[in-house]
Amino acid sequence: MTALTVRRLGIDLDTPLPRHWNGGCAFRTAFFDALSMSFPAGEQIFIDSVRRGLAELAPEQRALFADEVQAFIGQEATHRHVHTRYNAHLARQGLKNHWEARILRRRQALEASGMGPRNWLAMTAATEHITAILSELLLAHADELLAGAEPRLRDLWLWHSSEETEHRSTAFDLYRAIGGNEEWRLRVFRAVSAHFIADVLRQTANNLWHDGSWWRPGVWWRGLQFLFGRPGLLRRIHGPWTRYRNADFHPAQADGSAAVAWLKAHAELAPPVRQPA
Repeated sequence: MTALTVRRLGIDLDTPLPRHWNGGCAFRTAFFDALSMSFPAGEQIFIDSVRRGLAELAPEQRALFADEVQAFIGQEATHRHVHTRYNAHLARQGLKNHWEARILRRRQALEASGMGPRNWLAMTAATEHITAILSELLLAHADELLAGAEPRLRDLWLWHSSEETEHRSTAFDLYRAIGGNEEWRLRVFRAVSAHFIADVLRQTANNLWHDGSWWRPGVWWRGLQFLFGRPGLLRRIHGPWTRYRNADFHPAQADGSAAVAWLKAHAELAPPVRQPA
């Protein structure tokens, strides 16, 4: 079991955000804003998935997972709240959140299909792997990926990344505990990966369109460097992304020391509201 801490992020989310808050780079800003747009609806799915999975366990097993699941829910609920406020600023800037609408439509279709708790957890575990490797990358290369970023948003993204790293095993362990098999885990991962890649690129492009940066060649050149450069985002995450397919994979195999260090160094910025039992 993983001991998780629920924290409250103490940053100003009332003051409007700069349009190109990530070092003046329209592409990097649009990419991170796209990720934020997915979080409120996506993290509600994660919360509901672990609740459903916990309810499937026998009482003895449920007792083992109960504290971790409750803290996981607390962390994700805080992320959902913070990114809802963040996204409200983006809406006032004229950006349109199409990714959230797609998530809600897919959720409605999956609910109507009668999909069981194992499938919801498989989907959550796959997405949590993707967010965890992006989080580890951001923590390791913050000086590059968040170069010149608005300090409030630099703190927000590194706090969120640290907590995603901290709870990266919860849904995966719960999936296995309720009898999830490897074949289905990998099948769901392929589907989740395809949706995620398409969604983040579509929303990033849409953000640039509404931002007015779509027609600037320099924006796309910086975007290509960000994604495909040497080293670019895709080169850096390819290995960690594909490790999910390994038969002996477990999220805890990744190095979480950067997240631990960041949370320790910024304890006053993100103080605990609930400690591990």
